Formats: sequence, structure tokens, C-alpha cells
Amino acid sequence: MNKQIYQEINETLYSEKLDNGLTVFLLPRPEMAKAFGIFSTNYGSIDQTFVPIGETEEVHVPEGVAHFLEHKLFEKKDRDVFADFGKQGASPNAYTSFTKTAYLFSATTNIEKNVETLIDFVQDPYFSEESVEKEKGIISQEIKMYDDQPDWQSFMGTIKSMFKNHPVNVDIAGTVESITSITKDDLYTCYNTFYHPENMSLFLAGNFRPENMMEMIKTNQNKKSFKEMEDLKRNLPEEPEEVAIKENKITMPVSIPKCTIGIKEYGDELSKDDFLHKDLLGGMVLSHFFSTGGEFYQELYKANLIDGSFYFETNLDKNFGYSMIGSNTNKPEKFSKRVIELLLSTNEIELAEDVFDRMKKKKIGQLLRSMNSLEFIANNYTSYHAMGINLFEIIPEIQKLTLQDANNFMKNWISENRLAVCTIAAE
Repeated sequence: MNKQIYQEINETLYSEKLDNGLTVFLLPRPEMAKAFGIFSTNYGSIDQTFVPIGETEEVHVPEGVAHFLEHKLFEKKDRDVFADFGKQGASPNAYTSFTKTAYLFSATTNIEKNVETLIDFVQDPYFSEESVEKEKGIISQEIKMYDDQPDWQSFMGTIKSMFKNHPVNVDIAGTVESITSITKDDLYTCYNTFYHPENMSLFLAGNFRPENMMEMIKTNQNKKSFKEMEDLKRNLPEEPEEVAIKENKITMPVSIPKCTIGIKEYGDELSKDDFLHKDLLGGMVLSHFFSTGGEFYQELYKANLIDGSFYFETNLDKNFGYSMIGSNTNKPEKFSKRVIELLLSTNEIELAEDVFDRMKKKKIGQLLRSMNSLEFIANNYTSYHAMGINLFEIIPEIQKLTLQDANNFMKNWISENRLAVCTIAAE
């Protein structure tokens, strides 16, 4: 077991890659009452076209299989896993993103037992034709529920406006039509390919003894056998640089219109270094201009174009990236026009040294505050790990950024052909 001490952030991380390929991270926090665990696979909703392990021919599965699979793993032939965790005083959950599926729990007692329950239920799939058919009705209702949510429709409407071919433009849960075609065999094909320990990681943080925990996990894994892992062959379509739709208008029963501007960052694969560069600088620049103290935010606020719902976010991954800026607004046309003007103006703005120093300090401060949360550390460590990046080594990377890096980024950050607008208008 490897032990790494990060003195700058006062953390000690234990890690080991087990014989079956599973990577385990243990972050002891003896001063805390609880523990949090996350068992995740590098498999999400965009992984629709791939070569299954042990086969040579490419397959294409229906949209929504990753999310469907997440639901079904909790249901076993003779029991419900939620009840198992409940008896052990734990609160379980799971989520599926575009690129990741994660199973998690938090608890203050029976930590080792809950970790074992987490590992065992994820590594013991049970799918019957009857249960798959039953689940289709449940997920159909979930999809219809999201269809009625303006916030979600605004988000997906903006994604669809930005991306033409990339499967990120499909709702994570799929569509009512696509899930009707999902079969038990589809679930086993995806499970056997993407839920191999080599493609997964286990991160535990909180009050436990790392030596005892690692020994328990090793003993658990040594009792199980897995096929030899092959290189995963995923296939994604080519994505143009420009957005798919410049303006997208959706009508819904809303009292105040919603408007979101999407920035299509990229739609092809990035190297680890390019990804981290964009991830850090993109977030810092957005925060500098659009946080409540930023000059762009102040201008929008004074013009009465935004309210308390105003937000901005950026989401970057290895083979796609986007940022969004949105708000409820009674003047969606004026709002979108002004935001686009402000974004395009960043090509001509040059930051001063003292300004960029403050931006770096703010980013580091936000990161350090977030590290008080076990959930934040576990979720973000595993996500960055999938990209080959160590979350605990990001602060030195922020410190190494130069003013020239920031100004070069801004010169190339925005172009008009990568901007899309989605408006949720009243019916």
C-alpha cells in the first residue's frame, strides 16, 4: 500500500492497485464522525458504441443503458440493496453522468460492513427479463418528469444546441422510445465490458483505519474472479467545431422566461495537460467576470437583465467540453445579446498581473474550502483520476499558471461560431 503525504493541504492518502486491476484510495479523517465511500466506473451515457470484452465486432446499444444499469444493480433476486444499507445505518445513493457511473454511501457506524456491501452489490449483477420490463415503466416516468422541468429542459436544450453528433446531446436517461428497446442482454454486455475492476476505482474517506480497511478490501476481491481486461475500444462520431443550432427556443408553461448561452469548448479528445489547462483557466476566467463581484455580472445586474437565479458553470471532459451562463429574465433577447457581446469582448481584454494573482488565490481558496467535504474530495478525486490527474496536486498547477497563460487563453477562448442560445419561453 502506497502512502503519500500532501503537507500543503494536510492530507495523507493511501492507495493501491489490486491484482484484479481495481484502484483503491483511502483517505483517513479520524477527527470526523462519518465516512463516505464511492465505487465508480469510467462509463457513462455517451458510451453507446464500443467493442465488448471478448468480442471483435462493434456494437451500438440503446440510449440510456448506463442509467438503466445503475437502477438495476440495486435490485437483486431476493432483496433490495437499499434495505441492506438501511439496516447498517448507512445512506446509499448513485448517479450516472455523461462519462461516469458511481455508487456511494455515507455512514457513521459499521463502516467496513458498509464498504463490503457497496463492493458486493455492484460486483454481483442480477437482471431478469421480468425486472427489466418493470424498470422500463419506472424510468419512463422519470424521463417524463424531467420533460416537465424547465431547468432541465434549458440545460439539455443548450447541450443539443451546441453538439451536433456527439452523444452528449442525448439525455442521460435516454428517451421513452430508446429505453423500450433495452434488453437484459444489453445490460450484461455493458456491465461485463465497463464494470471490470480495471476500469473502476474505490475511494473511501473518513473515520477508519486504512490498514484494516485495505486488508478487508483485498480479502473481498481475492474471493472473486474476473476475465482478463482488454483495451476498451469506444467509438465517438466526429464533432464539428461550430455549434449545431445558434438559437433554440422551447415553449413551456413558465411565468418568467429562461435564457442560457452555451459555449462549446471542444468536441474532440484532449491530452491530460491540455485538459487541465482549459479546466483551470476556463473556470477562473468565468468566475472572474461572472461571479457577483465580477464586472460582467455587475453590468447585467444594473441593466435589470438577471435575477437571483443567474448562474454560470463549466464542464470539461476528455473528449467534450462546454460552459453555460444563464438566468431567468424578462428580457431574454437583450440578455443573450449582451452576454454574447461581453464574451466576445474577452478576446481583446488583457488581465493585469495583480488581477491574475487574485484570480489564482481565489481559485486556491475555493478548492481548499471544498476539501472540508468528504463528498467533494471523493467525487472529484475519482473524476480527475480518470483523466490521469491527481486532485491533491492541482494547487501547485494553479500556482504555476502565468499571466501570459491567462491572456493567451482569453485570446482564443471565444468565437462566435461556438456560441449557442437556448430560451425557455412561456406558452
